[in-house]
Amino acid sequence: MSFNPLEQRGIPLDRQVRTWRELDVAPIDPDRCDPYTRCRIIAMNGIEIEAILFSHQMARHCPDLEVKRELARTRYVEAQQQKAVNWLLPGVASVLETTIAYEQVAVDLTAWVARMEPDPYLTQAYQFGVLEDFDHLYRYANLYEMIEHRKAEEIVQGLTEVMPGRPTPYHHRHPVDNVRDSYDRTRVEPLSKLHALTIMATEQQTMNFYMNVGPQYMEPIARQLYQEIGMIEEEHVTHYESLVDPGETWWERLVVHEYNECYLYHSFMEQEPDPKVKAVWELHLNMELEHLRIAGDLMRRNDGREPEEVVGRELPNVLTFEPNKQYVRELLATQMDLTTLGTGYVREAHERFEAMQALLNNGDQPPSERVMAQHRDMFGREYRLQTEGEHPAPSQRSRD
Repeated sequence: MSFNPLEQRGIPLDRQVRTWRELDVAPIDPDRCDPYTRCRIIAMNGIEIEAILFSHQMARHCPDLEVKRELARTRYVEAQQQKAVNWLLPGVASVLETTIAYEQVAVDLTAWVARMEPDPYLTQAYQFGVLEDFDHLYRYANLYEMIEHRKAEEIVQGLTEVMPGRPTPYHHRHPVDNVRDSYDRTRVEPLSKLHALTIMATEQQTMNFYMNVGPQYMEPIARQLYQEIGMIEEEHVTHYESLVDPGETWWERLVVHEYNECYLYHSFMEQEPDPKVKAVWELHLNMELEHLRIAGDLMRRNDGREPEEVVGRELPNVLTFEPNKQYVRELLATQMDLTTLGTGYVREAHERFEAMQALLNNGDQPPSERVMAQHRDMFGREYRLQTEGEHPAPSQRSRD
């Protein structure tokens, strides 16, 4: 049955503020939860943080006091939603365990979006990025075994493989080569807008997470690896945010943000096996329906347009966390050697790419290579989780 959130009425805004007791959600059990439950929590935390930051930016550019007040009322509830969602994560999980889950989100969410994206240029952007997050997962998994003497398979539980992607040292590009062409808001399908916002928001939260947790480690190699991959996440945010048409009005963006939250809460509610977490998704969906109604009214009054013109009349098929092993393997076999040049992609290392590499490395190995060398010294091998056989690229097959 089709679901049009623009036709639904949610919980009235004046009934959405929760007490401290209501906000104090019980966290998931990290040893018994579905790994994709953890992924959905991490993804929705990123989505809620983007909604809050966007609302703040809109308010800072808005001269209308009444609109600023309307944004503030909705934003306060969004902030409560973010606390409820992020606090579902267990305090007993280490930063590295959460990091590995962040990268599992990046791999399986981006791969799914790439599979479902109708625009070929946007598809290529997601395919390019997923091979880099896939390699980050591999590097962090080796760091995890070094520092905590545990294996990443306990976290990903075989749903996502752990092996080399596009090597992390080759992710460092000149900043101008991280900027992509944007979609055309007047021609692109509504689903493409949701995809771009979703991946941008989750990568943004990964960037924020790494820049804050990296200095908490005492081990030099851990601090250095978070620093390196944190810089790559900045590149990824540049990569994905540039896909969004800068010609979208503030009102369009507001509607797309609220609609996207409805889409994702509805999607996650449909597939969530944990009753406690599913209840959070359902509650938040009913809150977001009202936020979307408010955004739609603001668009009508201030932009003279109907929200259906921007987002369509019914939600797309649900966004699904699921294994993407064969899809990622196909990309590993065909796109490992890509880099960017301008707004396109090339297979050859060009002058600007090589100059950036030389500037950053200055003759030294980057942390992402040193962590692998230290792991081999410690264990006599590297850590991998290859459930579907040998690596599809012969050059990346294990030689332990």
